[in-house]
Amino acid sequence: MSSLTHLECAVPCGAPSLDPNDSHHLCRCGAPLLARYDFSQLDTVRLQHELATAPPTMWRYQEMLPQTASSGPVTLGEGWTPLVHAKQLGQALGVSRLFIKDESHNPTNSFKARGLSAAVTVAHRLGATTLSVPSAGNAANALAAYAASAHIAAKVYMPKDVKQPFIDECELYGADITLVDGLISDAGRIAKEISDKHGWYDVSTLKEPYRVEGKKTMAYEIAEQLDWQWPDWMIYPTGGGTGIVGMWKACAELEALGWMATTERRPRMVSVQADGCAPIVEAFKSGSERATPWKNARTTADGLRVPQAIGDFLILRAIKESGGTALSVSDSDMIAAMREIGSTEGISAAPEGGATLVALRRLLQNGTIHPNDSVVLFNTGGALKYLELLTS
Repeated sequence: MSSLTHLECAVPCGAPSLDPNDSHHLCRCGAPLLARYDFSQLDTVRLQHELATAPPTMWRYQEMLPQTASSGPVTLGEGWTPLVHAKQLGQALGVSRLFIKDESHNPTNSFKARGLSAAVTVAHRLGATTLSVPSAGNAANALAAYAASAHIAAKVYMPKDVKQPFIDECELYGADITLVDGLISDAGRIAKEISDKHGWYDVSTLKEPYRVEGKKTMAYEIAEQLDWQWPDWMIYPTGGGTGIVGMWKACAELEALGWMATTERRPRMVSVQADGCAPIVEAFKSGSERATPWKNARTTADGLRVPQAIGDFLILRAIKESGGTALSVSDSDMIAAMREIGSTEGISAAPEGGATLVALRRLLQNGTIHPNDSVVLFNTGGALKYLELLTS
């Protein structure tokens, strides 16, 4: 049973907390809303012990996730993905404790499954009949699949230059597809206009409170998979940034549960972006609390082509509070790293996953990360929808 008690402004702006039994998207000030829990009534020792026999999905942490309908969550088996000890790759880099969190094992081949499972679960409980989302590809596929599972209509809006496999998979699940001339920001604007007109339930990144709840479970899993010890570094490819926001939130929740010691240093968060679209990197370098929208955003890594993230201040907050950093990498280096991860570890890595390896190598070279540090790279999706990059 969920311990969710209320929703609150992420700023915060002083607005009163909101009831999660009602439909909410953004705070009245326009900022994202975050889900808050009361763990004081939980037998946390028993719950931690029961994880040994819990279902191998993210819903093993159901008490720390949003409420579901009486029929349970809308799930396709997402989560509990492998944390691969990348021994060969680590040996080549001189890092013995190198791990890859391989999110390609999720339904629809990416980490987006986590967020959309949570968001669609809540939308289904609240009685939504039509869901909409702007997407660079993977979120559209995930929404289409989970909406189909819940028997809810799905409307997806993607840039018209999106790779064909993303379009084909949305069609497979029966979603209604609109291709937009422009970037994901343009898709978001059009999706909002039409959703507002028709009263559809919008599941855009951080414009509803629950996708971040699904994404936070990556940190829960890593903590459990490493026997309740944090790695020194988490290197995360950042577009909309829901994952890094969610995982930093999870760090505090795990401490509140007593599953992670408050005396243990939390992982340092590294945000990796593309050279052709790096608003978070530039904001971090300048010490800004908000990012300036990126002009003429371009990268072959569709998930990183996000010129403006509504949760930019939350991403930057997580990086700074953790003692982490941010950097951008080239498309050519990402693609080379896809091949390297595949040929050394047998892992199907999207270019976003490749970007994390490029970042690690650079941070080792400049002395930010040391060879005896433990490091987790996030491969947020598989290579199958990006295979054209390997032959172009």
